[in-house]
Amino acid sequence: MTDGPLRIGVLGASRIAELSIVGPARAAGHRLVAVAARDRDRAEAFAAAHGVERVVGSYADLVTDPEAEVVYNPLANGAHGPWNLAALQAGKHVLTEKPSASNAEEAAEVHAAAAKAGSAFMEGFHYLFHPVTRRLHELLDSGELGDLRHVETMVAMPAPPDDDVRWSLALAGGALMDLGCYSLHAQRMLAPWAGGAPRLVAARGGARALAPGVDEWLHADLEFPGGATGAANCHMAYHQWQMSCRIVGTRGEATAVNFVQPHLDDRVVVRTASGERTEELGRRSSYTYQLEALAAHLRHGAPLALDAGDALTTMRLIDDCYRAAGFPVRPRTVLPAAAS
Repeated sequence: MTDGPLRIGVLGASRIAELSIVGPARAAGHRLVAVAARDRDRAEAFAAAHGVERVVGSYADLVTDPEAEVVYNPLANGAHGPWNLAALQAGKHVLTEKPSASNAEEAAEVHAAAAKAGSAFMEGFHYLFHPVTRRLHELLDSGELGDLRHVETMVAMPAPPDDDVRWSLALAGGALMDLGCYSLHAQRMLAPWAGGAPRLVAARGGARALAPGVDEWLHADLEFPGGATGAANCHMAYHQWQMSCRIVGTRGEATAVNFVQPHLDDRVVVRTASGERTEELGRRSSYTYQLEALAAHLRHGAPLALDAGDALTTMRLIDDCYRAAGFPVRPRTVLPAAAS
């Protein structure tokens, strides 16, 4: 372990990067040492706007850049697996946007590569580090809600344009990949209060018109070993934004109004026999908490709640949901020889 700020290289000049890595790095004093994009002019503009120290010529140059110790991967879903593998094979630590790969087979390769490299690998389920989600767990831990009986997660948004890569089967698009992974992951994280990890009971979904094999919405029914049930929902052509998590126990229930974007709404509503109350847990960005957790691990050896094993488990559940709902598992993207 070394001291000093993290040295981060950024793949692509994506829309999410300002919120997910630029702001958190600035807040915590970490360095954005390099960026690469398919269009160099776009990379130059991104670097100038966000204080990135250098622009490099290609993604391959970025993942092998000697100054970058952490590679941040916010590319299209289909490019997560190949470039996560490339970065790990170059000995880098990786912070990747979810999902970590296109399917479980590819996620297993990422897991093996991380183990071989001895590198930290973190899938960007940033919500887990925010006080909103921690509070839900505390309410279960304290016994105030009693024993866990049911969980409902809903992650939905209005439809992106028809030509958006999130509707592309070839690029591992679909509602479950883009949104539903949050629903499934949040339920998986309740295993300590549910007798273990959930299993899939059934799934159903609807396809996007003009995008064969791509799910517009998907609903998964889950069951925990302790008897609790789960309903994990996602919709990528919904009438509004909704990103809620409701946990129901034998003594009460609690709802995080926006567990995925607590910087927009940090309320947790608790209902028990004693009445109803609303707790506000702070709107500091969950992405900032996430980057701080990664830095604490790399600089001080603190435990890291997310790793390549967790990412593989989530990807297996995603694949199971697709099969159960009658959709194809997402194909993996093969990089052109020149790129790899």
